[in-house]
Amino acid sequence: MSGRVADQLGTGASFGRTRGGVSARRQAVAATTGAPTTGAPDSRLRTLPLTQLVPTRFNPRRNFGSEENLLEFGKRLRAKQLQPAVAVTQEAYLALWPDEADEVGEAAYVIANGERRYRASLAIGLPTLEVVIDDEVAHSRADFLNAILSENNDREDLDPIERALGLQTMVDELGGKTKVAEYYEKSAGWVTQQLYLLDLAPELQELVSSGELPVRETRALVKLPAAEQATAWKTRSAKREEEKAQPKPRREKRPAEADVELDGIQQRDSFTAVKEQTAGSGSAEPAGAFTAVKADEEAKGEARGPMAPLPDQRLAPAAAEREVPWADPEALCGLLVQQMTRADRVALTRMLIDVNTSDTGAGTGLS
Repeated sequence: MSGRVADQLGTGASFGRTRGGVSARRQAVAATTGAPTTGAPDSRLRTLPLTQLVPTRFNPRRNFGSEENLLEFGKRLRAKQLQPAVAVTQEAYLALWPDEADEVGEAAYVIANGERRYRASLAIGLPTLEVVIDDEVAHSRADFLNAILSENNDREDLDPIERALGLQTMVDELGGKTKVAEYYEKSAGWVTQQLYLLDLAPELQELVSSGELPVRETRALVKLPAAEQATAWKTRSAKREEEKAQPKPRREKRPAEADVELDGIQQRDSFTAVKEQTAGSGSAEPAGAFTAVKADEEAKGEARGPMAPLPDQRLAPAAAEREVPWADPEALCGLLVQQMTRADRVALTRMLIDVNTSDTGAGTGLS
């Protein structure tokens, strides 16, 4: 291949995307930085003086940490910068925003991602910063702004208000919510939903950014006029603190004969199977028979006289002295299967179905 043909291929847009090719844009970057122009990905990495860099004003991030935080971060960068910043050339940036020339000034590159690294380097007095130059980031305004949001979101660097501000910047720069929705293949309503936090009063936005005001609490607040939001939040917050300060009632363990709730029908008294004492030789009740009585009546003893036996109780002697397990459905079911005939179980099942499917349980015999 002749040198002339190779030169033409080397500067072609298509060939610039193949391994070993060098695009005209990359050659221009190399001419500015003095870096080699090989086609390897590492050829985009530069160690640049901070004087050649300027952050974009479209970065929605507002909280970069305290001065102490930045100094500590700067010390780590001085030891080893693990992640390079990402920047575009001044030419590519101003092609998108010609009115930003005064903001860019004499800087050769505009930082798209890595402003905190830039600020930390300034704070600690580092002269340079490792930067990847990638003009593909500036392919369009949408791509550039999305690159800023995506990188910050992936690293969880943005708080909810900063994310909303970033999307609002896209709305402003792209010409409306519809444009942003089309870019993300979402509805305009989705964009509006992302921006609702910006309808909060400024002081509440600060509380959201600091984490003092949970995002879940803001949906009700934004429906109020901005002048009333702060007062409403203070009232709700004070009430919540008051509720937290009140001692919680202790929950006592319920005994086996405690109230049982059946779909709104409360069975207030438990029954216990007790053995009837033989009154004498003339008693009609055979010796060893059992009767189900209420717990309070059992405690009263003979005060209310003998109880009439329930029909066909037939409790086994082994179960004679134990309480009916009302609070344990599985145990109760086993006991019923053991002690009741099939016909009685079918009748009981129907009665329970009637109770569960009615509002009052009328006609079931349960009260």
